[in-house]
Amino acid sequence: MAPPPLLLLQDIRLNFGTTPLLAGATLSVSPGERLALIGRNGSGKSTLLKIAAGEVHADGGSRFVQPGATVRYLQQEPDLSAFPNVLAYVEAGLTAGDEGYRAHYLLEQLGLTGEEMPANLSGGEARRAALARALAPSPDILLLDEPTNHLDLPAIEWLEQEIGSMRSALVLISHDRRFLENLTREMVWLDRGVTRRLAQGFSHFETWRDEVLDQEEKEAHKLDRQIVREEHWMRYGVTARRKRNVRRVAELAGLRQVRKDRRAAQGGVKMAAAESEASGTLVIAAEGISKTYGDRVIVDDFSARIIRGDRVGIVGPNGAGKTTLLSMLTGTLAPDTGEVKLGTNLEMVTLDQRRAALDPNDTVATSLTGQRGDQVWVNGQPRHVIGYMKDFLFAPEQARTPVSALSGGERGRLLLARAFATPSNLLVLDEPTNDLDLETLDLLQEQIAEYSGTVIVVSHDRDFLDRVSTNVIAWEGEGRWQDYPGGYSDMVSQRGHGVQAREDQARKAGAVAAKPVEAAAPAAAAAKKKLSFKDQHELENLPAKMRKLEAEAAKLKEILADPGLYTRDKARFDKAMELLSRAEAGLAEAEERWLELEMLREDATG
Repeated sequence: MAPPPLLLLQDIRLNFGTTPLLAGATLSVSPGERLALIGRNGSGKSTLLKIAAGEVHADGGSRFVQPGATVRYLQQEPDLSAFPNVLAYVEAGLTAGDEGYRAHYLLEQLGLTGEEMPANLSGGEARRAALARALAPSPDILLLDEPTNHLDLPAIEWLEQEIGSMRSALVLISHDRRFLENLTREMVWLDRGVTRRLAQGFSHFETWRDEVLDQEEKEAHKLDRQIVREEHWMRYGVTARRKRNVRRVAELAGLRQVRKDRRAAQGGVKMAAAESEASGTLVIAAEGISKTYGDRVIVDDFSARIIRGDRVGIVGPNGAGKTTLLSMLTGTLAPDTGEVKLGTNLEMVTLDQRRAALDPNDTVATSLTGQRGDQVWVNGQPRHVIGYMKDFLFAPEQARTPVSALSGGERGRLLLARAFATPSNLLVLDEPTNDLDLETLDLLQEQIAEYSGTVIVVSHDRDFLDRVSTNVIAWEGEGRWQDYPGGYSDMVSQRGHGVQAREDQARKAGAVAAKPVEAAAPAAAAAKKKLSFKDQHELENLPAKMRKLEAEAAKLKEILADPGLYTRDKARFDKAMELLSRAEAGLAEAEERWLELEMLREDATG
């Protein structure tokens, strides 16, 4: 007999305004179960998980948790303000009988000491602290919403092993396919407000989803034919038996209502890249390029040749210099030594992870048209902007929505729409999978596979790299980069391990660093640049400045989210847009300065 569920949600209903988000969703979690919660962006996955955690109350339905069962939920925006430091915040999540050492262990693995002050944390650091707090007690039920956000490849692979070794039941939301495949054994699909469950792993999801949607399409076709038959009877049938006729009229009305109430499956993204004339055979040739910041070597004597049609992945831990290497290869950053030659007839389109190419003052429509009428040109053919928006899952009423009011996923789709409308033969993608749902990722992968030009991609997504890469350039430590043929899994099999954290590489290099000639030691020590008092003061105050700018931007976005503001008070709208642009520009400048000073501090103390 199966054990009773630890957690049970039944007939969960929740509306946003007049729109039903959840319309009878169910979720049952028994001891040791590993569930993947799957659904499109905006389908209500995160909301359902918050209801399971008790943080949001549904409009209808029931929630039951076994008495004594511990539930831990990974908050998207944790609040640490009530705690003196990160360690205290993590330890506050422990209960009687929990192992206290786990708080220290988890923080160390996630790159935190525990002594960090909450007021000085970045968004990513706060999220990692919340992850440590969720994992520390080894709870009965673990509810994780996108736990790999803000983590690099070494941390993702460590987290996968850590969760895999725990006995907790798991409900996991993630866009990382490999993470889902390795950690979950059953699926709960949230679609149009209701849930469906399959007792198979995530690798079976696409087949199952397509079968469900095909069956729905067949049933819809049968319903339409039945309505046509009944309407024909209404017009031409015998009308003598009045009572039966009244019954059939009522049945027809019921069938029409069923068709009206049926929520069609959300449309898919349609991608088609606009391609320019072919580039030359040799796209990029790098010969002995190097780059250093202060005493820190980012790239050391790297050479590579990228040929037309290559799909090159670049991998490494956070802070290794992936974006720096990418910038040098594409000619936007000059190397300190060596040379980069770009091939002939190159037309490059870049997707950057910070969405900097998007002007927050633009609307969705003007961002696509370049404020030139209502047409988008794709492969030399005009498309009405509303039709093109629909291909990327934007509703017509979003045409005048400011870019600043879009979610992260919507900004990602807008960048893809712009990139694929621009003629190119070289696609440069810096973390393109951020905030994209699984269906959009599928189509992006298919589009890259069909693209006749050259692709260079920086990503932490192992499955994505395996699907699209012909070769992978991997960070080997101390500024060294190595080119491996094949995808991420091929790279792992060739070098014997995945991407390692910078700290691991530093420990390995310790034995070598201990053996240089003694005469070189004073010179190396003298070469280290110490932070001045002014720099140190600026470094300490920059996090507070960034938080203030983030708060200003968030407040302005709330103001601009009002759909009637533009028509009601255009002057206020324009002023808010101007202030938002200043705040975001100031935030970007502060982040760049903080990174520069932090690298100098690491070099001085390393």
